[in-house]
Amino acid sequence: MSLRISTAPHMHNPLTTSRLMQNVCIALMPTVLVGVYAFGFPALMVLAVSVASAVVSEFLWQKIAHQPVRVNDFSAILTGLILGLNLPSTAPWWMAMVGSAFAIIVVKQLFGGLGDNFLNPALAARAVLLASWPVHMAASAYVKPTFFEAGVDAVSAATPLSSPGSYTLMQRLLGQIPGTIGEVSKIAILIGFLFLVCTSTISWRIPVVMVGSVYVFTLLIVGGGFESALIATLSGGVLFGAVFMATDYVTSPIRPVAQIIYAALIGLIIVLIRQFGNYPEGVTYGILLMNIATPLIDRFLPQKIYGYQKKEAKKA
Repeated sequence: MSLRISTAPHMHNPLTTSRLMQNVCIALMPTVLVGVYAFGFPALMVLAVSVASAVVSEFLWQKIAHQPVRVNDFSAILTGLILGLNLPSTAPWWMAMVGSAFAIIVVKQLFGGLGDNFLNPALAARAVLLASWPVHMAASAYVKPTFFEAGVDAVSAATPLSSPGSYTLMQRLLGQIPGTIGEVSKIAILIGFLFLVCTSTISWRIPVVMVGSVYVFTLLIVGGGFESALIATLSGGVLFGAVFMATDYVTSPIRPVAQIIYAALIGLIIVLIRQFGNYPEGVTYGILLMNIATPLIDRFLPQKIYGYQKKEAKKA
Protein backbone atom coordinates (compact mmCIF):
# COMPACT_ATOMS: atom_id res chain seq x y z
CA MET A 1 0.00 0.00 0.00
CA SER A 2 1.44 3.36 -1.03
CA LEU A 3 0.67 6.72 0.52
CA ARG A 4 0.56 9.68 -1.86
CA ILE A 5 1.64 12.94 -0.25
CA SER A 6 1.05 16.28 -1.96
CA THR A 7 0.74 19.94 -1.13
CA ALA A 8 -2.54 21.82 -0.90
CA PRO A 9 -5.10 22.05 -2.32
CA HIS A 10 -6.27 18.54 -1.54
CA MET A 11 -9.70 18.87 -3.18
CA HIS A 12 -10.40 18.83 -6.90
CA ASN A 13 -13.18 20.98 -8.29
CA PRO A 14 -14.47 19.95 -11.74
CA LEU A 15 -15.57 23.56 -12.37
CA THR A 16 -12.57 25.00 -14.20
CA THR A 17 -12.21 28.68 -14.99
CA SER A 18 -13.36 28.06 -18.55
CA ARG A 19 -16.35 26.05 -17.35
CA LEU A 20 -17.35 28.77 -14.87
CA MET A 21 -17.19 31.45 -17.57
CA GLN A 22 -19.22 29.28 -19.94
CA ASN A 23 -21.87 28.74 -17.27
CA VAL A 24 -22.28 32.48 -16.75
CA CYS A 25 -22.49 33.02 -20.52
CA ILE A 26 -25.21 30.36 -20.72
CA ALA A 27 -27.06 31.97 -17.80
CA LEU A 28 -26.99 35.30 -19.66
CA MET A 29 -28.65 33.87 -22.77
CA PRO A 30 -32.28 34.42 -21.61
CA THR A 31 -31.42 38.05 -20.86
CA VAL A 32 -29.69 38.40 -24.24
CA LEU A 33 -32.63 36.92 -26.11
CA VAL A 34 -35.19 39.12 -24.36
CA GLY A 35 -33.05 42.22 -24.83
CA VAL A 36 -32.57 41.58 -28.55
CA TYR A 37 -36.25 40.74 -29.01
CA ALA A 38 -37.29 43.89 -27.12
CA PHE A 39 -34.94 46.39 -28.74
CA GLY A 40 -34.31 44.80 -32.10
CA PHE A 41 -31.29 44.67 -34.36
CA PRO A 42 -29.48 47.68 -32.77
CA ALA A 43 -29.22 45.75 -29.50
CA LEU A 44 -27.70 42.78 -31.31
CA MET A 45 -25.12 45.06 -32.93
CA VAL A 46 -24.13 46.60 -29.58
CA LEU A 47 -23.63 43.15 -28.05
CA ALA A 48 -21.68 41.83 -31.05
CA VAL A 49 -19.31 44.82 -31.15
CA SER A 50 -18.78 44.70 -27.39
CA VAL A 51 -17.92 40.98 -27.34
CA ALA A 52 -15.74 41.13 -30.47
CA SER A 53 -13.82 44.15 -29.16
CA ALA A 54 -13.16 42.45 -25.83
CA VAL A 55 -11.82 39.29 -27.49
CA VAL A 56 -9.65 41.20 -29.97
CA SER A 57 -8.28 43.50 -27.22
CA GLU A 58 -7.26 40.55 -25.06
CA PHE A 59 -5.72 38.69 -28.01
CA LEU A 60 -3.68 41.69 -29.16
CA TRP A 61 -2.51 42.58 -25.66
CA GLN A 62 -1.34 39.05 -24.91
CA LYS A 63 0.45 38.86 -28.27
CA ILE A 64 2.18 42.22 -27.78
CA ALA A 65 3.12 41.37 -24.17
CA HIS A 66 4.38 37.92 -25.23
CA GLN A 67 1.93 36.21 -22.91
CA PRO A 68 0.07 32.95 -23.51
CA VAL A 69 -3.07 33.68 -25.51
CA ARG A 70 -6.02 32.65 -23.37
CA VAL A 71 -9.04 34.02 -25.20
CA ASN A 72 -10.47 30.50 -25.24
CA ASP A 73 -11.16 30.66 -21.48
CA PHE A 74 -14.33 32.70 -22.22
CA SER A 75 -13.41 35.44 -19.73
CA ALA A 76 -13.07 38.11 -22.43
CA ILE A 77 -16.32 36.95 -24.04
CA LEU A 78 -18.08 37.23 -20.70
CA THR A 79 -16.67 40.71 -20.03
CA GLY A 80 -17.79 41.96 -23.43
CA LEU A 81 -21.21 40.38 -23.03
CA ILE A 82 -21.84 41.89 -19.59
CA LEU A 83 -20.65 45.31 -20.73
CA GLY A 84 -22.89 45.16 -23.81
CA LEU A 85 -25.89 44.25 -21.67
CA ASN A 86 -25.11 47.29 -19.49
CA LEU A 87 -25.40 49.63 -22.48
CA PRO A 88 -28.55 51.06 -24.04
CA SER A 89 -29.40 49.79 -27.50
CA THR A 90 -29.01 53.38 -28.74
CA ALA A 91 -25.30 53.40 -27.83
CA PRO A 92 -23.03 54.02 -30.85
CA TRP A 93 -20.80 51.15 -31.91
CA TRP A 94 -17.59 53.02 -31.13
CA MET A 95 -18.64 53.47 -27.50
CA ALA A 96 -19.05 49.72 -27.05
CA MET A 97 -15.62 49.24 -28.63
CA VAL A 98 -13.93 51.80 -26.37
CA GLY A 99 -15.60 50.35 -23.29
CA SER A 100 -14.53 46.78 -24.04
CA ALA A 101 -10.95 47.81 -24.79
CA PHE A 102 -10.79 49.77 -21.51
CA ALA A 103 -12.23 46.85 -19.54
CA ILE A 104 -9.77 44.32 -20.93
CA ILE A 105 -6.56 46.35 -21.23
CA VAL A 106 -6.75 48.88 -18.39
CA VAL A 107 -8.85 47.17 -15.73
CA LYS A 108 -7.87 43.55 -16.36
CA GLN A 109 -4.51 43.15 -18.14
CA LEU A 110 -2.60 46.08 -16.65
CA PHE A 111 -3.26 44.68 -13.18
CA GLY A 112 -1.97 41.23 -14.07
CA GLY A 113 -4.78 39.58 -16.00
CA LEU A 114 -7.58 37.30 -14.91
CA GLY A 115 -7.58 36.85 -11.13
CA ASP A 116 -5.55 39.96 -10.32
CA ASN A 117 -7.99 42.76 -11.19
CA PHE A 118 -9.43 44.48 -8.12
CA LEU A 119 -12.47 45.89 -9.96
CA ASN A 120 -15.09 44.21 -12.09
CA PRO A 121 -13.82 45.04 -15.63
CA ALA A 122 -17.22 45.43 -17.28
CA LEU A 123 -18.59 47.56 -14.45
CA ALA A 124 -15.50 49.77 -14.31
CA ALA A 125 -15.78 50.32 -18.06
CA ARG A 126 -19.45 51.23 -17.66
CA ALA A 127 -18.53 53.82 -15.02
CA VAL A 128 -15.94 55.36 -17.36
CA LEU A 129 -18.42 55.48 -20.24
CA LEU A 130 -21.03 57.01 -17.95
CA ALA A 131 -18.62 59.76 -16.91
CA SER A 132 -17.33 60.35 -20.45
CA TRP A 133 -20.54 60.21 -22.49
CA PRO A 134 -23.43 60.66 -20.04
CA VAL A 135 -25.94 61.63 -22.74
CA HIS A 136 -25.42 58.39 -24.67
CA MET A 137 -25.42 56.29 -21.51
CA ALA A 138 -28.50 57.93 -20.02
CA ALA A 139 -30.59 57.42 -23.17
CA SER A 140 -32.93 54.47 -22.94
CA ALA A 141 -35.05 53.06 -25.74
CA TYR A 142 -38.65 52.19 -26.35
CA VAL A 143 -39.47 48.51 -26.63
CA LYS A 144 -39.89 47.70 -30.31
CA PRO A 145 -42.59 45.30 -31.49
CA THR A 146 -40.56 43.85 -34.38
CA PHE A 147 -36.95 42.67 -34.55
CA PHE A 148 -35.90 44.26 -37.85
CA GLU A 149 -37.59 47.62 -37.39
CA ALA A 150 -35.10 50.30 -38.37
CA GLY A 151 -33.79 52.62 -35.69
CA VAL A 152 -34.56 52.93 -32.00
CA ASP A 153 -35.85 56.19 -30.59
CA ALA A 154 -34.59 57.63 -27.35
CA VAL A 155 -37.12 57.87 -24.56
CA SER A 156 -38.61 61.28 -23.93
CA ALA A 157 -41.04 60.01 -21.29
CA ALA A 158 -40.23 59.19 -17.68
CA THR A 159 -37.83 56.32 -17.09
CA PRO A 160 -38.66 53.60 -14.53
CA LEU A 161 -36.23 55.06 -11.99
CA SER A 162 -37.19 58.71 -12.31
CA SER A 163 -40.91 57.94 -12.18
CA PRO A 164 -41.56 54.67 -10.31
CA GLY A 165 -45.32 54.74 -10.89
CA SER A 166 -45.07 54.93 -14.69
CA TYR A 167 -44.82 51.16 -15.20
CA THR A 168 -46.60 48.23 -13.60
CA LEU A 169 -44.93 45.39 -11.75
CA MET A 170 -45.74 42.97 -14.57
CA GLN A 171 -44.16 45.28 -17.15
CA ARG A 172 -40.99 45.34 -15.11
CA LEU A 173 -40.92 41.56 -14.78
CA LEU A 174 -41.49 40.95 -18.49
CA GLY A 175 -39.15 43.67 -19.74
CA GLN A 176 -41.71 46.01 -21.29
CA ILE A 177 -39.91 49.10 -20.00
CA PRO A 178 -37.07 51.36 -21.18
CA GLY A 179 -33.58 50.63 -19.95
CA THR A 180 -30.29 49.05 -20.89
CA ILE A 181 -30.33 45.88 -22.96
CA GLY A 182 -29.82 43.50 -20.06
CA GLU A 183 -31.70 45.07 -17.17
CA VAL A 184 -35.27 45.21 -18.50
CA SER A 185 -36.54 41.63 -18.05
CA LYS A 186 -36.36 40.49 -14.43
CA ILE A 187 -37.78 37.06 -15.26
CA ALA A 188 -34.93 36.39 -17.70
CA ILE A 189 -32.40 37.40 -15.04
CA LEU A 190 -34.02 35.11 -12.47
CA ILE A 191 -33.82 32.18 -14.90
CA GLY A 192 -30.10 32.82 -15.22
CA PHE A 193 -29.77 33.06 -11.44
CA LEU A 194 -31.44 29.67 -10.92
CA PHE A 195 -29.12 28.10 -13.50
CA LEU A 196 -26.02 29.51 -11.80
CA VAL A 197 -27.11 28.33 -8.36
CA CYS A 198 -28.15 24.86 -9.58
CA THR A 199 -24.78 24.38 -11.32
CA SER A 200 -22.91 25.62 -8.19
CA THR A 201 -21.38 28.42 -10.24
CA ILE A 202 -22.34 31.03 -7.65
CA SER A 203 -23.79 31.03 -4.17
CA TRP A 204 -27.22 32.43 -3.40
CA ARG A 205 -25.87 34.67 -0.65
CA ILE A 206 -24.68 37.76 -2.51
CA PRO A 207 -27.66 38.11 -4.92
CA VAL A 208 -30.32 37.41 -2.29
CA VAL A 209 -28.77 39.59 0.42
CA MET A 210 -28.03 42.44 -1.99
CA VAL A 211 -31.57 42.53 -3.43
CA GLY A 212 -33.08 42.07 0.03
CA SER A 213 -30.99 44.88 1.50
CA VAL A 214 -32.07 47.27 -1.27
CA TYR A 215 -35.68 46.44 -0.40
CA VAL A 216 -35.18 46.82 3.38
CA PHE A 217 -33.12 50.01 3.19
CA THR A 218 -35.61 51.52 0.74
CA LEU A 219 -38.35 50.89 3.31
CA LEU A 220 -36.28 52.37 6.13
CA ILE A 221 -34.70 55.34 4.36
CA VAL A 222 -37.07 56.25 1.53
CA GLY A 223 -40.36 54.96 2.89
CA GLY A 224 -43.51 54.75 0.78
CA GLY A 225 -44.69 51.29 1.76
CA PHE A 226 -43.97 47.72 0.80
CA GLU A 227 -45.15 47.96 -2.81
CA SER A 228 -43.17 51.13 -3.46
CA ALA A 229 -40.03 49.47 -2.07
CA LEU A 230 -40.61 46.40 -4.25
CA ILE A 231 -40.98 48.55 -7.37
CA ALA A 232 -37.78 50.45 -6.50
CA THR A 233 -35.94 47.15 -6.00
CA LEU A 234 -37.08 45.87 -9.40
CA SER A 235 -36.12 49.14 -11.10
CA GLY A 236 -32.81 49.78 -12.79
CA GLY A 237 -29.97 47.29 -12.68
CA VAL A 238 -30.29 45.98 -9.11
CA LEU A 239 -31.22 42.42 -10.06
CA PHE A 240 -28.80 42.20 -13.00
CA GLY A 241 -25.95 43.60 -10.91
CA ALA A 242 -26.70 41.28 -8.00
CA VAL A 243 -26.67 38.12 -10.11
CA PHE A 244 -23.99 38.76 -12.74
CA MET A 245 -21.62 41.44 -11.40
CA ALA A 246 -21.54 41.49 -7.61
CA THR A 247 -20.86 37.72 -7.64
CA ASP A 248 -17.58 38.02 -9.56
CA TYR A 249 -15.11 35.61 -7.93
CA VAL A 250 -12.12 37.93 -8.11
CA THR A 251 -13.73 41.08 -6.71
CA SER A 252 -16.05 39.60 -4.05
CA PRO A 253 -15.19 38.17 -0.61
CA ILE A 254 -14.53 34.48 -0.01
CA ARG A 255 -16.00 33.75 3.39
CA PRO A 256 -19.84 33.43 3.65
CA VAL A 257 -20.11 35.98 6.47
CA ALA A 258 -17.99 38.42 4.50
CA GLN A 259 -20.18 37.91 1.43
CA ILE A 260 -23.29 38.80 3.44
CA ILE A 261 -21.68 42.00 4.78
CA TYR A 262 -20.40 42.87 1.29
CA ALA A 263 -23.83 42.42 -0.32
CA ALA A 264 -25.70 44.28 2.42
CA LEU A 265 -23.39 47.30 2.14
CA ILE A 266 -23.85 47.34 -1.65
CA GLY A 267 -27.60 47.55 -1.10
CA LEU A 268 -27.16 50.39 1.40
CA ILE A 269 -24.93 52.39 -0.95
CA ILE A 270 -27.41 51.95 -3.81
CA VAL A 271 -30.28 53.31 -1.73
CA LEU A 272 -28.22 56.22 -0.41
CA ILE A 273 -27.13 57.24 -3.92
CA ARG A 274 -30.68 56.97 -5.24
CA GLN A 275 -32.14 58.97 -2.36
CA PHE A 276 -29.53 61.67 -1.78
CA GLY A 277 -27.47 61.79 -4.98
CA ASN A 278 -28.14 63.54 -8.27
CA TYR A 279 -27.80 60.24 -10.13
CA PRO A 280 -30.99 58.12 -10.10
CA GLU A 281 -29.14 54.78 -10.25
CA GLY A 282 -26.46 53.58 -7.84
CA VAL A 283 -25.75 49.95 -8.75
CA THR A 284 -22.55 50.66 -10.67
CA TYR A 285 -20.92 52.72 -7.95
CA GLY A 286 -22.26 50.57 -5.13
CA ILE A 287 -20.61 47.42 -6.49
CA LEU A 288 -17.38 49.19 -7.47
CA LEU A 289 -16.98 50.77 -4.03
CA MET A 290 -17.42 47.40 -2.36
CA ASN A 291 -15.00 45.80 -4.87
CA ILE A 292 -12.40 48.20 -3.47
CA ALA A 293 -13.40 47.31 0.10
CA THR A 294 -13.29 43.53 -0.52
CA PRO A 295 -9.61 43.07 0.53
CA LEU A 296 -10.35 44.96 3.74
CA ILE A 297 -13.37 42.75 4.49
CA ASP A 298 -11.35 39.60 3.80
CA ARG A 299 -8.59 40.87 6.08
CA PHE A 300 -10.88 41.37 9.07
CA LEU A 301 -12.87 38.22 8.33
CA PRO A 302 -10.18 35.82 7.12
CA GLN A 303 -10.82 32.30 5.91
CA LYS A 304 -9.98 29.66 8.52
CA ILE A 305 -6.74 27.89 7.64
CA TYR A 306 -7.13 24.12 7.36
CA GLY A 307 -5.24 22.22 10.04
CA TYR A 308 -4.47 25.31 12.17
CA GLN A 309 -5.50 25.61 15.80
CA LYS A 310 -5.07 28.58 18.10
CA LYS A 311 -2.82 28.00 21.06
CA GLU A 312 -4.65 27.92 24.36
CA ALA A 313 -3.94 30.83 26.58
CA LYS A 314 -1.74 29.91 29.53
CA LYS A 315 -3.35 30.09 32.90
CA ALA A 316 -2.09 32.83 35.10
